[in-house]
Order: sequence, then C-alpha cells, then structure tokens
Amino acid sequence: MSEVKLIRRLTGKELVVFGLSLMAPITIFTTFGIASEVTDSRVPLAYIFTALALSLTGYCYAQMVKAFPISGSAYTYVHRSVNSKVGFLVGWALLTSYALLPMVNYLVAGIFLHSIVPQIPYGFWIILLIVLNTFINIKGTKMASWVNTLLLTYSFLVVIIFSILSIRYVLLEEPVSSLLSVTPFLGAGFELTAIMAGASLLCFSYLGFDSITTLAEEVIEPEKTIPKAIYAIIGIGTFTFVVVSYLGTLVQPNYQKFTNLDSAAVELVTMVGGNLFVSFFLAGALIGCFASGLASQASASRVLYAMGRDNMLPKVFASLSPKYQTPVFNLLLIAAISLLSFVMTLTLATSFINFGALIAFLFVNISVIFYYFIKNKNRSLLSIFRYLFIPSLGSIFIIYLLFNLDTISIVFGIVWGALGVCYLIYLVKFKGMKQINLDFSEEV
Repeated sequence: MSEVKLIRRLTGKELVVFGLSLMAPITIFTTFGIASEVTDSRVPLAYIFTALALSLTGYCYAQMVKAFPISGSAYTYVHRSVNSKVGFLVGWALLTSYALLPMVNYLVAGIFLHSIVPQIPYGFWIILLIVLNTFINIKGTKMASWVNTLLLTYSFLVVIIFSILSIRYVLLEEPVSSLLSVTPFLGAGFELTAIMAGASLLCFSYLGFDSITTLAEEVIEPEKTIPKAIYAIIGIGTFTFVVVSYLGTLVQPNYQKFTNLDSAAVELVTMVGGNLFVSFFLAGALIGCFASGLASQASASRVLYAMGRDNMLPKVFASLSPKYQTPVFNLLLIAAISLLSFVMTLTLATSFINFGALIAFLFVNISVIFYYFIKNKNRSLLSIFRYLFIPSLGSIFIIYLLFNLDTISIVFGIVWGALGVCYLIYLVKFKGMKQINLDFSEEV
C-alpha cells in the first residue's frame, strides 16, 4: 500500500486568498477606534510603519521556505536551521497562536449571531460553526480555498462600499481637494512614540501572512509561489488598511467624538451609510470570523502534522486520511480545543495568540541568520545585507513588540513555555530524543 502524502494542488492565487482570509482585512474596523486614540488619529501612518517592519519578517519567511518547502512554518525553519529542541519550543509557542485563533473567531461569531437571534443560545452557533469549518477542512484545501474565496469576496465588497460611501460623505461637507489631505498621516505633527505604539497594536492585523507557509507541501512550486504570495498578502493587506483608515479619519478626524472607542467602527459605518449599511457591514464582520477560523484551523493542523512527523509529538499527529489526504485527527483536535470558547474569555485567548505569534516571528528572523549566514557561510556584501542585516532589524522590531505586550500575555506565555520545557525534558530524558539527523528532502 502506497504511503499517504499531502498533495500539491494549491496555486499562488489560492494561497493569497488563504492568507488574506486568516488576516480578515475587515478587522481593521475592530481596532480603528482604539488605534485612533493611541496614534492621535494618525492610524494610516501607523499601518505604514507596521507594514515596513513586518515586511522584514515576511522576507525572512520567504527565504526559509525556499530552503525548506515543507509543512511546519516557523517550527520547521528553526528545527532545521538552529536546533531540533529550540524548534520544538518555537512550535510549542506557535501552537498557542494557531490553535486558539479559530476559537476566538467562533466566540466572536457566536456572540454576534446570538445578539441577532437571542432565542438561540450562542453555544449552538459555536458548535455549528466548528462543525462546518471542520467538515470543509477535512474535505481538503481545494474546497476550503473555494469557500474562502466566496467569503473573502464579500469582505472586500464591504470595504469597497465603505470607501465609496466615505468619499461621498466627505464631498458632501468639503471640496474635492479635501480628499487629498496629509492630516490622517501627520495630524498636528510627527510623534514617533505614538506611531510606534500604534504599530505595536496594529501588527496583529497582519497575523496570517505567515500561515500560508504551513501549507508548503500542498503548494505547486512552493519555493517560487509562497514568497510571491507572502509579499502579495502584505501588500494587499497594507493597501486595504491604509485606504480604509485614511478615509475613516477624514470622516471622523476627532476620535474623542466617538461614544465608545471599542465600537467606533459601527458609529463610523452608521455615519456614512446608515442602518442598512450597518447590517451589511455586520454580516461582513461575521463572514470574516468564519473565514479566519477556517484558515487558522487548517494552519494549526499542519503544524501539528509536521511536529508529529518529526517525532516531537506522538505519531498519530502525522497521520493523514487516505481518502482526503488531510490530517483529520489534527483537525478534530483543533475543533475540540475550540470548544474552550464556552469557558475561556476573549482577553485570555488573545493573550496566548499574541505571545505565540511574536515568538514565531522572532525565531524565523533568527533562523535566516543561522541557516544562510552561519551554517552556509553566505558572507558577501550582499549576503550580509540579506541574511544578517535584514533579519537582525526584523528581530529588533519583534523584540520591541514582545516587550510591549500586556502583562497577561507575558505571564501566560511564560507558563505555556514552561510546560513546553517540561515536555521537552520528558522527550529527552525518557524518550531518548537526541539531535535528529534531518533529511532536507520533502519525503521526511
């Protein structure tokens, strides 16, 4: 009987859809009010700073997928360039990001649907969404890609209509020249501390560009396709974030006039489109949650698959369905973890996600230095710039973000990391795990 393997069937366009779905561009509205306060209504500039900084990490992901075009993302890159044990700990941290992100989406969507139909408890909606997403992911990446394309199209339709209505709103009050203003970028002046604080908040809008690397073994020509997709996701996301935040700031340049910063987006949408567009917008927010949950569940299952294949987790995690060529056990496990949405708060789950994502970002930057600069000794002037300077600069920015995490994120990150260390000690002392002799081919 032939070995069951992941099948290469995803194209570059499908990867971009997958990454943007997990990013959920419509979530810009979620942070608009708070970001306006932090940056003193210079949100577009903060997004540009965020994009420039995270492009450094995106570049590092692109370099590592060229070297290792297989599943596992940050776990695989660190495992194979730095050390198997460090790789395990990075994978352990990464799991908190990917495994809990679906739960957050289900929780938000469940609360939203319950508010629309209060007769039906929000727990029913959570279970329904978990079952639907799990079914789609088990059927395979092609079906998931098709569903994500439909959902993402609706989300971008919301963004486009909002942009048109915002332009109309501004022109009813001001001349055409008012659409070309530097105020949303500079405000009363340039304050680096405020912009960096905003970038620290907004960097989490970009979580998702890295997720496509978890699908490397299901992509056609991943060494070429994935780097292009990473840059496209960051570029499209940044354009969307900057345009929407720019127009939003023109519509309401004074964040202090929002009744509630947490729900500023609803107030903004009401201003430009009235109650009818609010309903259309809220449906888009719900669809964004569903699409993000679908993509993040697929990503988490592939990280577990890679760790199981490398004997970092029990072999059952490396099993694939003979019929669908998908890691069904892992998908069902993520679905089970998502049931924690009945008892876990949004704040606690977000704390885990933020810590795990930033640890992964940091070590992907470091893995570029270890693999290209130290191990392969690429030390020409250009190589120093590409494999030492860029990842070092990216690492500095990520470290800055780590130090700016809230206390809850840091505490729970340390606790989760300590559990990972204990499990690693168990693997080394009782399972006899040593430095693994790694085969860099795809058939590992």
